[in-house]
Amino acid sequence: MSVAETIRDKLTRRFAPTRLAIVDDSRRHAGHVGARPEGETHFTVTIVARAFAGQSRVARQRLVHETLAAELATDIHALSLIVLAPDEDKG
Repeated sequence: MSVAETIRDKLTRRFAPTRLAIVDDSRRHAGHVGARPEGETHFTVTIVARAFAGQSRVARQRLVHETLAAELATDIHALSLIVLAPDEDKG
């Protein structure tokens, strides 16, 4: 399973998002620290889920980081997050 597929699987199982977009930004970071030639090191994730309603931005990000802790410790060098509750989603 690719890193992106693992991210999708874990976030879907934990949060049942109404919207989930995962973008591999690794090619933009080629040659930078933490980048691997095969990619899958730098990601932007947009996730919209009811679980984030009433929570601060930091609390939401902590939940995502907790869910992806193993990947952040090994495969993911950089993770940019857009974490929204459904009533905040304009996408």
